[in-house]
Amino acid sequence: MKQTTFIKINPADSVVVCLQPQKKGDVICIDGRSIVVNQDTPAGHKILIADVRQGDNIIKYGYPIGHAGQDLKAGDWVNENNLKTNLSGTLEYAYQPVGERLSIPREGRTFRGYVRKNGDVGVRNEIWIVPTVGCVNGIAERLAAMLRDEVGTDGIDAVCAWHHNFGCSQLSGDHENTRKVLRDIVLHPNAGAVLVLGLGCENNQPDQFMQMLGDYDHDRIRLMVTQLVEGDEVEEGMKILRELYEIARKDRRQEVGVEKLRIGLKCGGSDGFSGITANPLVGELSDWLVAQGGTSVLTEVPEMFGAETILMNRCETRELFEQTVAMINNFKEYFLSHGEPVGENPSPGNKAGGISTLEDKALGCTQKCGRAPVSGVMEYGDRLQHRGLNLLSAPGNDLVAATALAACGCHLVLFTTGRGTPFGTFVPTMKIATNPTLAKRKPNWVDFNAGLLIEGHAMGELVPQFIDKVLAVASGEKARNEENGYREIAIFKNGVTL
Repeated sequence: MKQTTFIKINPADSVVVCLQPQKKGDVICIDGRSIVVNQDTPAGHKILIADVRQGDNIIKYGYPIGHAGQDLKAGDWVNENNLKTNLSGTLEYAYQPVGERLSIPREGRTFRGYVRKNGDVGVRNEIWIVPTVGCVNGIAERLAAMLRDEVGTDGIDAVCAWHHNFGCSQLSGDHENTRKVLRDIVLHPNAGAVLVLGLGCENNQPDQFMQMLGDYDHDRIRLMVTQLVEGDEVEEGMKILRELYEIARKDRRQEVGVEKLRIGLKCGGSDGFSGITANPLVGELSDWLVAQGGTSVLTEVPEMFGAETILMNRCETRELFEQTVAMINNFKEYFLSHGEPVGENPSPGNKAGGISTLEDKALGCTQKCGRAPVSGVMEYGDRLQHRGLNLLSAPGNDLVAATALAACGCHLVLFTTGRGTPFGTFVPTMKIATNPTLAKRKPNWVDFNAGLLIEGHAMGELVPQFIDKVLAVASGEKARNEENGYREIAIFKNGVTL
């Protein structure tokens, strides 16, 4: 990308995005015309390049991002105060497949992973304690701390207890969501060994939960129900953990084809640069991985609203199209059933960073999945069944969505951000900065600086570097969230708590 002070993303756009702050009276030369900036406009924000009347659509990325709330002149700063969403309720959609195929050659790349007994591959070899119910969180965390103190990380990557608040006092859908996500965590290949820790009286009955696991490795996945332990449950738990540790510590990394890699795509704290730098960069990596036979997963359904037809028309089959339509409209119904509008999404940080409507956010957000066809659509808590690009039903909330991506089987999550965030879920959660300011201010949070794209570096230059970085993390290099010890889970809740 050539370094400049603004960018027109698509030839059809009626706005440009400021790559640097613009002062009132500055002149923008675009499409052979000179436009005077009418207000001081921050970097990442939009300036109108053609007069519009109230109600007229404003175009960015080649699509409407809302309509003008008042008459506006060329040179005006377009923001949440004068741009209004076009989104309302559910819609009917027509399947118009684009049929595009990627023309990216296979490179035969590998990463160093842990091959499990069932043929699955992990990018970490960790010991996990998974409570069936929040009542035993304290015991789980105490056991994890004791094992870390006793053995450190000799031969393993980490010891973690996955604290959560559920497993009891939930009904129907919420109860099943909790059980499915906990099942997915227990079976995740990044765990070399797992202690499932139950209480005994919870709704998520431990024996029934273990049946949900199917044909699991009984040597590496153990159950302890604390109410059934005679005497000290901590002492008994440590006995089991020591046995699991002796098994897991013998595991070794080996070269694995990159087609085994599964990556989740997520954004948070987005800004006006997200759809110009980090999200397109992640989209390039997603396309590359899919072309190698690997898998990427896009979620955050509410942040697809306004860009959903792009994804629908990339579905490989009508059945996938219909599943995507149901995913979108079901999430809209979820909003409406709670009396909430479907378009009230951009956060204060989003707006400060230059994102004015949900359509503005969505059209940038969906660039994380590149141009690959959609080969799978999953409900919340489902596990991956198809290689290629998949869509996953989950909300936009950072920790809930990242947990859902990891739970479906992703080995790591690529998380683009313009405002910055330190968190991580139970798999490595790499932060990709959308702008150089964030990368310089928070190097302890950021794993890769996509902001180089607005400093004159070319996409073709950064993509190979980014691929190398992702494969290095998959091979054992710690992501920033791992170095900081920022790791947790969050489970989606919708209904009644008893």
